[in-house]
Amino acid sequence: MHRRDLLRFSLGASVFLASASLIGCSPQAPATGFHQLRDDDVPLLRALIPVVLAGTSASEALVLHSLDDKLAALSPEMLKLTRQLFDVLNLPLTRGPLTGVWGAWEHATADQVSAFLQRWQDSSLNLLRMGHASLLQLLQMAWYERPESWAACGYPGPPKI
Repeated sequence: MHRRDLLRFSLGASVFLASASLIGCSPQAPATGFHQLRDDDVPLLRALIPVVLAGTSASEALVLHSLDDKLAALSPEMLKLTRQLFDVLNLPLTRGPLTGVWGAWEHATADQVSAFLQRWQDSSLNLLRMGHASLLQLLQMAWYERPESWAACGYPGPPKI
């Protein structure tokens, strides 16, 4: 690792950890109709779903509720880490510099969301690449576990016993 890479990583990790510690001071209650997803998480996910699941017939509502169920089944530590990822993406102090989306997620275009995902996927910082992988896995798992998605990908469903 070169000195410049170490400085970049240190700066990114410092911003991430500082924002995560600030956010942890005031936990939010779940959004109406959800068990784990909070009011701040829903606009973020609504911006991500059509980009991550482009080309599918994914229903935003089904994906959100499926994801909410999956989050409810996580261990407390994994849920905490997932919420910290969502918090970093929602906090304006970190959202702009880390994602390139400077306004609210409700106003982000598909191109801005795609650019953010590409930026994290190609990042020299392992932390951002891990965040990218986590976001994709969460959303893809939430959609492809649903019977509504199976026909489009040729999956006949689990065997009947």
